[in-house]
Amino acid sequence: MKKIKLIFTALTGLLVLVTGCSDEFLTREPEGQFGQPSLLTPDGVEGILLGAYAMIDGSGVDGSNDWNVTVENWAFNIASDDALKGTDAGDQPEQSFIEAYDFQAFNGHITNRWRSLYKGIARTNDAIVSARTVEGLDDARREQIIAEATFLRGVFHMEARKMWRMPKYVGDENFDINDVNSTLVPNDREIWPLIEADLEAAAAVLPASQSDIGRPTSWAAKAFLAKAKVYQGWNDDGSANVSKLQEAKPILEDIIDNGPFSLAPSFEDNFLVSTRNNSESIFEIQYAISSAADQASSRGMGLAHPYTDPWGCCGFYQVSQNLVNAYQTENGLPLLDNFNDTNVSPDTNADGSSVVTARLDPRIDHTLGRPGILYKGFKIYQTDFVRDLSYAGPYFSKKHVAEPEGFGIGGWGNLTANNYRYMRLGMIILWLAEVEVELGNLEEARALVNQIRTRAANPDGFVPNAIQGENRNDFTVEEGVPAANYDIATYDTPWTDAAVARKAVRFETRLEFAMEGHRYWDLVRWGIAAETLNAYIASESQFRTYLNGRSFTEGRNEYFPIPSQAIDRSFLEGTATLTQDPAY
Repeated sequence: MKKIKLIFTALTGLLVLVTGCSDEFLTREPEGQFGQPSLLTPDGVEGILLGAYAMIDGSGVDGSNDWNVTVENWAFNIASDDALKGTDAGDQPEQSFIEAYDFQAFNGHITNRWRSLYKGIARTNDAIVSARTVEGLDDARREQIIAEATFLRGVFHMEARKMWRMPKYVGDENFDINDVNSTLVPNDREIWPLIEADLEAAAAVLPASQSDIGRPTSWAAKAFLAKAKVYQGWNDDGSANVSKLQEAKPILEDIIDNGPFSLAPSFEDNFLVSTRNNSESIFEIQYAISSAADQASSRGMGLAHPYTDPWGCCGFYQVSQNLVNAYQTENGLPLLDNFNDTNVSPDTNADGSSVVTARLDPRIDHTLGRPGILYKGFKIYQTDFVRDLSYAGPYFSKKHVAEPEGFGIGGWGNLTANNYRYMRLGMIILWLAEVEVELGNLEEARALVNQIRTRAANPDGFVPNAIQGENRNDFTVEEGVPAANYDIATYDTPWTDAAVARKAVRFETRLEFAMEGHRYWDLVRWGIAAETLNAYIASESQFRTYLNGRSFTEGRNEYFPIPSQAIDRSFLEGTATLTQDPAY
């Protein structure tokens, strides 16, 4: 059996043998075809499946830039109140349009995300069809290949459904890798039920554990199934879809009560190379440095590194003042209603230390870089980390960056071995808290939120203070001395007001998962994107003047337009099979 660690290492060489799509604008080919008949041997089918895994991170998309298509979704999360495009005004202007809610059907980032997802879907279908027909494959392995590919197909379609209001669903019923018409299906139905069906089918067959780290288990399939139901748990007007939340609850409870998972001891354990695949991990994207292939990491995050040494490129994916302010606390609790009334200062003292005396949630300094605070063990962060201070401000993203021990080749590619925790137990706990609030079980929700806050309060996980030496690379770490005035407590007063409980759970979700590529879609699924983001623009534009005059249009900007290129390529017998979102 091929080891899953090969997915992001030796896969590049593998795909040379099995890929080869043209990139001409109107070339009519099945999205994701390999350009030659699939090799119907057991090893060939395993290779097709590995090719499908590679598409989780968008690898192998001809003509695309990795940052457009990476699973971390950072190039689209810049439309949230957490993140800014960063770098400078002239670099990657297509991202500037996304940040400004000017979503256009010809935007190359949007086009490439569509292409990568549907290429991944095509590869899953090819794996399924090929596994059914190949000779010489052990029946048990045949069943597992089909289940793994079905899981991936559900996940790819879920990402598409998050991006687009009415994407198409491409199944394996009539799939033929050599027939363009087999992928030309209309986007005329809601695909959530089909996503659920894929994940249910996968959960029924996949094992509870895998010997190859990185392959999905039945628990992973259940987790994504629960996610699909939770994402349908709110209507467009923000009211709860109680029936979907009721369906999600027993799945979430099963994972928490019976799954082999526990919260990692420290919050930071979810963002270090040294603590990959820990007790909290349910499904994790595996990355590793390969000197032979010269690529193996999340190349899609390559641009999202500080502009200073040792990275040297490229300054994208900076952090908003709004998010920094959200980590302020009073009596250890977040300021749910007035967190943005006072700004956390980016200033430093003469010795380079932070001037901030405000009480802060300790997760702030694992989530973002701010002046005067040690940055992942490399050096004390200062504003030389950013490319253009006047454009996107003083703060930078941090979670995806590997610590020095896991830092790889460096330079433009910024290759690291830091995995992406796509699904972890903390998500399951807070989704269940959301469900409990809407079902009226406020005290159960409070207990769940307090689990997350108790872990965040572990002082062993606090960023330590560091004293600057004679040069930027010279510093002394004061072990056991916190870098800031960290103050975090649990909610000890019973929750009796559903509106307050809902706000607290959603705020906790932001603090826990900020800059991990989820915030924009959380706001959309909760039905509060317009009010939240327009308030954010009003405040953030005082720092980022280029946001002046921008606005989020309710009923439109919750979803992206279907790429015009995809519609142009969808004609069958003179009629386009894809229909544009009426909002565009």
